[in-house]
Amino acid sequence: MIAVIDASAAAEIILERQSSIELVDLLNDAEWVIAPSVYIAEMSNVFWKYQSFTNLSQADCETHLDNAIDLPDDLVNDKELYREAFKLGCTLDHSIYDMLYLVLARRHNATLLTMDKKLLKDAEQSGVTIWKTETIQL
Repeated sequence: MIAVIDASAAAEIILERQSSIELVDLLNDAEWVIAPSVYIAEMSNVFWKYQSFTNLSQADCETHLDNAIDLPDDLVNDKELYREAFKLGCTLDHSIYDMLYLVLARRHNATLLTMDKKLLKDAEQSGVTIWKTETIQL
């Protein structure tokens, strides 16, 4: 299996939330884990918010960020995905950031790992294989 991981799934893992064990098992079973290059900016923003708005220290957030960046085996340049992501975003009325993950999963016949309900619905409607958990009600 090829897996595409987004920032919400990565945060779930790194912060050891409810679905983290299931997601880690999927990553361990995957032959290849990929993400679009926007993943770095999104993960950086996630942990900037945690540093700014919670009691997590900057040092802890930097460690979490480093661990999150290490989750994918490879990052795919957004330049290879943006046109298709833009068209899909316009069609589905969804952010282009999220469509980069969906397009990447579709191109590689990969399983999309996300905690984002709207992205899960759009991916499923687009014929992309999604990871389903009982913790997310679509």
